[in-house]
Amino acid sequence: MRIAAIDIGTNSVHMIIVMVRPDLSFEVVDREKAMVRLGAGGLDGRSLTAEAMAATLQALSKFRRLAESHGVDEILAAATSAIREADNGGAFLSRIERETGIRARVISGAEEARLIHLAAVYGVDVASGLAVVIDVGGGSVEITLGSATAIHLARSFKIGVIRLTQRFVKSDPVSARDERRLERHILGEIDRHCEQIAAVGFDRVIGTSGTILSLGAMAATTSRGTPPGELRNLHVSAKQIRRVRKEMVACDIEQRLAWPGLDPRRADLVVAGAVLVDTILRRLGAGELTLCDLALREGLILDYVRRNKRQIAQVDRIPDVRRRSTLELAERCNYFAEHAQQVTRLALALFDQTRAIHGLTDREREWLEYAALMHDLGTHISYSRHHRHSYYLIKNGDLRGFRPDEIEVMALVARYHRRGTPKRSHEEYALLTAPLRRTVRMLASILRVAESLDRSHSQAISGLDLQDRGKDLLVVLHTSGDAELEVWATNRHKSPFERLVGKPIEIETGTGAGVDAARGTRAQPVRKGATPNGRWRNTPSSARR
Repeated sequence: MRIAAIDIGTNSVHMIIVMVRPDLSFEVVDREKAMVRLGAGGLDGRSLTAEAMAATLQALSKFRRLAESHGVDEILAAATSAIREADNGGAFLSRIERETGIRARVISGAEEARLIHLAAVYGVDVASGLAVVIDVGGGSVEITLGSATAIHLARSFKIGVIRLTQRFVKSDPVSARDERRLERHILGEIDRHCEQIAAVGFDRVIGTSGTILSLGAMAATTSRGTPPGELRNLHVSAKQIRRVRKEMVACDIEQRLAWPGLDPRRADLVVAGAVLVDTILRRLGAGELTLCDLALREGLILDYVRRNKRQIAQVDRIPDVRRRSTLELAERCNYFAEHAQQVTRLALALFDQTRAIHGLTDREREWLEYAALMHDLGTHISYSRHHRHSYYLIKNGDLRGFRPDEIEVMALVARYHRRGTPKRSHEEYALLTAPLRRTVRMLASILRVAESLDRSHSQAISGLDLQDRGKDLLVVLHTSGDAELEVWATNRHKSPFERLVGKPIEIETGTGAGVDAARGTRAQPVRKGATPNGRWRNTPSSARR
């Protein structure tokens, strides 16, 4: 099933087209956006202007044709504060349906807040914690507090950036007096609600909408020196937002237009936006903002699925957004599940038994797990150079819940599971920080061995033990079938792993308890200072996923 979701906002009109899969998750297959400034004249009960309505109708007509070209089964459209408040809003909705065939419904501020929260916690991993979600629109701002499954507090405030700009930004640059008036007005609106949120407590703050994404991009660009490649799940400190505010209030329009990371179409609204977001973060006492590019449109999709009693089975079965997103991508690419799961089990066994050597943590262990699950996705395109295709698919697979640098690491680990090893001449690898380059080298060397240990795709290895014999490291394979091909392949590809452990690797097949790869039993780690026979049966670290 294909669904289009349209957000008719105060500043812009957005549409996404998604394909709902059999497991009731969805993937975006197309998106479109038009800046129409519908609320430029229609806020606070005034009429929508003829120019704004014409621009909106033109955009919606184009959206309708695009949706039809994708063969959508349903078009969902929601109108927010501009139409909600305009005295001719109802008449305009009728005109939209008459001229475009799109039946849009006006949603309340509370409903808008609910749908935005639904989308934000679908896109950002909040685990079992509480998240504040802030959405800044042209006419209104929604602030919610809730978990991945429930909303505890939700309010919509009439302090959107178009409304604030029209009322308070009277000069360019804005005067100090008007900036103070603007901040006092914002605090007067949000103070009680933010006080309630702060009293309950929260684990993270998520920001959605074009205004917040622009501010986040500016803050990241200023901090890093280059624009971020991806905004989803990018973490920006409240101090960085504060610095952007100070710069924006000091700039005139020409200076703002030249500012790196700022969408030029928002240059006239960014002053009010920067003061607004900074004020909210400071009132909440938040130290960091996580960016999210899912908002009302995705909320409409999720709500439609749930309201039609088609519960998202994948979400219920796998509540972890990162794991769910990884498996969704793997299934879309028709991955070889048994092979991928076997390689993952073996890779994690190797990781766990060499913790004392590589010094990596459970965070990197999780990256290895997901990279192993996805390492062969490239065969969906072609077997030749499938490691490079895997990199592309992981990088562009719309993985949710991961920061951009995490996706880059997993994609590169998958890329280096065969043939070439990481080199500074590889552009994507070279752009990583030194610690992340080290992580990629280590995880890729482990994945390369794990892949070799299922070279026949027959899951012949039931477990493994690592024994530090001083002069070398012995890998004892416990087999449930003929593992000759696995031993041969591992001997061919073990060099990077040998560099990781700092000594030669010898491989033997044997019998005994070992690590049960089929059940994923935790392996015992190789530790520094092993006894002469190198055999350890210490309890591994309890910090495991």
